[in-house]
Amino acid sequence: MKTTIIALLCTFSLTGVAQQYTLEECINTALQNNRNIKQQELNKMQHEISYSQARNDLLPNLNVSAGQNFVFGRSIGLDNTYQNTNSAQTSIGVGTNITLFDGLRMKHNIDARRADLSAAEADLEKFKDDIEMSVATAFLQVLLQKELLQIANEQIQLTDSNMTRRKELIRSGKMAQGEIYELEAQRAREEQNKVQAESNLKLALLDLAQIMELEDFTNFDVLTPPVESIINEGVLLSTSDVFQNALLKRPEIKAAEYRLQSSEKEVLMARSRLYPSLSFGANFGTGYYNMSGRPNDSFDKQIRNNMSNSLGFNLQIPIFNKFQTRSSIRSAELSVANNQLEIDKVKIDLRKRIEQAFHNAVGAQSKWKATQKSEISGLEAFRFAQEKFDNGRANAYELFQAKSNLTQTLADQAQAKYEYAFRLKLLELLKN
Repeated sequence: MKTTIIALLCTFSLTGVAQQYTLEECINTALQNNRNIKQQELNKMQHEISYSQARNDLLPNLNVSAGQNFVFGRSIGLDNTYQNTNSAQTSIGVGTNITLFDGLRMKHNIDARRADLSAAEADLEKFKDDIEMSVATAFLQVLLQKELLQIANEQIQLTDSNMTRRKELIRSGKMAQGEIYELEAQRAREEQNKVQAESNLKLALLDLAQIMELEDFTNFDVLTPPVESIINEGVLLSTSDVFQNALLKRPEIKAAEYRLQSSEKEVLMARSRLYPSLSFGANFGTGYYNMSGRPNDSFDKQIRNNMSNSLGFNLQIPIFNKFQTRSSIRSAELSVANNQLEIDKVKIDLRKRIEQAFHNAVGAQSKWKATQKSEISGLEAFRFAQEKFDNGRANAYELFQAKSNLTQTLADQAQAKYEYAFRLKLLELLKN
């Protein structure tokens, strides 16, 4: 999904400078640092071990054994008779065993563990998607706060320009000194707005840095690309199109489906216990006997002479095990039913997210278009108020009102623009 975000927001992929991050760099840093993702990667590794072990269970085992016993009193000798003497007995053996048939239990176990591993991989992808979405959201919030700060600076510059002209008129005697006081008060209010905008930007940067789990928050900044290009390249997709694609590609859907597959294999594993099991074994052994009070052959000679080999089959037929197999089957079947409900729940939640994102995108689009129209009228109203103010036909308060209305319109437009850009891309991301 990371490549999807980068492709969709390709305008963010600019070359960064010192301590400035592009969206791609923010995402990569967050994915590297996030501890939840690291934990999920460890969880995936655990499932890889389980899957590997399930496959290894098909192999035969091989064991070597050795024993040393000391008997005091009556001891049994090589002639299989007891004698009243102490003895020492050494035994050495090698054995192997392989399951020939177990009702296909090991095969179903391999399939179940493979499904669990696939579900863990899908969970990891979902974690990454969530982190990338959080980074993209925080990144756009930083861009919004930067634009609001730029608007605040532009308003201060405009007020400073008006104050400069007024001071020239006051010095030339064409205007009274009192005419400058309202502009100075306006300048102070706009300076407060700038300070608040700077604080909001710092908080937005801090939020993004914390999502990225950076150790050093000082001098952290992001590059500012034009968000309009994102909107112009985007398409407002229908909810049905997004949902149908999401059913095929979203990791949360895949994870739920893999868990259902795993639970279905668990049912087959439980049922396999109803069938007989057959195994084959081979053993090799030898030993050494040392009887007190009688001559004994040497260790090497006894080891060679006492060798024995055996081959055999072992068949187990289940008759009655206190209904444990029956209970296991019923429990596994309940797990299947629960996972089927979980798939339905995930699909409903996904459809809800898509519907909400679509309607939020439509609302943001309408608001953005409305604020674009309001900007035109607001600029014209301010221009007219500026002309009246310059010609002495309007006071500073009227100019301030027109300017304040324009500032609010520009702020609303910026907010709607970034909201629409985010919702637009959210729909595309939910589809992939």
